[in-house]
Amino acid sequence: MDEHDIRFMQRALELARKGIGLTSPNPTVGCVIVRDGQIVGEGFHQYDWRDHAEVVALKTAGEKARGATVYVTLEPCNFTGRTGPCAQALLNAGIARVVAATRDPNPKVAGSGLDALRAGGVAVESGVSEAPAQRLNDGFASWIRTGRPFLTLKAALTLDGQLALPKQGKGAKRLSITSEESRAEVQRMRHSNDALLTGIGTILADDPLLTDRSGLSRRRPLLRVVLDARLRLPLKSRIVQSADDDLLIFTAASLKSAKARKLQTAGVELARVPAKRGALDLTAILQELGARQILSVLLEAGPRLNAAILSARIAGRMVLFFAPKFAGHSGAPLALATSLAGLTPRQTSLRESGPDFVFDALLRNPFEA
Repeated sequence: MDEHDIRFMQRALELARKGIGLTSPNPTVGCVIVRDGQIVGEGFHQYDWRDHAEVVALKTAGEKARGATVYVTLEPCNFTGRTGPCAQALLNAGIARVVAATRDPNPKVAGSGLDALRAGGVAVESGVSEAPAQRLNDGFASWIRTGRPFLTLKAALTLDGQLALPKQGKGAKRLSITSEESRAEVQRMRHSNDALLTGIGTILADDPLLTDRSGLSRRRPLLRVVLDARLRLPLKSRIVQSADDDLLIFTAASLKSAKARKLQTAGVELARVPAKRGALDLTAILQELGARQILSVLLEAGPRLNAAILSARIAGRMVLFFAPKFAGHSGAPLALATSLAGLTPRQTSLRESGPDFVFDALLRNPFEA
């Protein structure tokens, strides 16, 4: 590994990010082919294109790929699915060296792609820029290994730890806590996830739309998911009024009631899951989302659902936007939970977002057993 390897892998990561929102349920992958210090081919994967990133890059490189080095953000596959094995395509092209950022978490690959390349006489290295490459595919890693999506808890907080500012008058809309820059980043987070999850309390309090307003292309619409044990979702709420095969409600209530039929007529899909003491089974919900090929979920909720998710240890990442403001009350903390002792982040970072600062913590690495 040298500075050239890192530089070309950074370019591969840039390419991979172009596929965000366009690859699920496949992984996000970028690839660069380098010969004599010059890029001769590059590409990234999009699900609808079918070709994996390596094949896209090989097609652009042509004969210049022979004797070249390939930089790829995920281990080349070694099995036939919708396409042929990329490891064999690289061997056929006469690639001399492959640098992979991280191994593929898919049990069908699990190192066999790199092994096949070595057996074919290709020099192989892995682990270059591994952490950022893995973060691009936390959703895929979680889903392919467990059948459940990777869940990110996102929250905007004041300096006194509140999720909401007080309303300025009866009927007034609640003011935003964070800056325009942070709100734009949240939209990009929505874009990078397959589903957005919230609780009925948030709907009743704020009447949000919960849509992806990033303006970026996506292959599938953002699935809006609401946990509503007693089916209190108002028919006149904005989320129901805007339903377009993108709204799923999990409930413990009967799906044959008059309210359920009205919601279904309005275009809302209902799914019944078990509940214990009024709380829906969160594991069953994630399992159902995984069965629908939902790889990643962004949680934007209130204190109770945040607490339930954190207490159940099913959040993989936590992103907290802190604004330089004080709410001046104590009615909406991040989480109403007393069982969070021992919940320790694996990796953390702190960055600025306009006047705000963002605490980003990995709670669970889905690439690890």
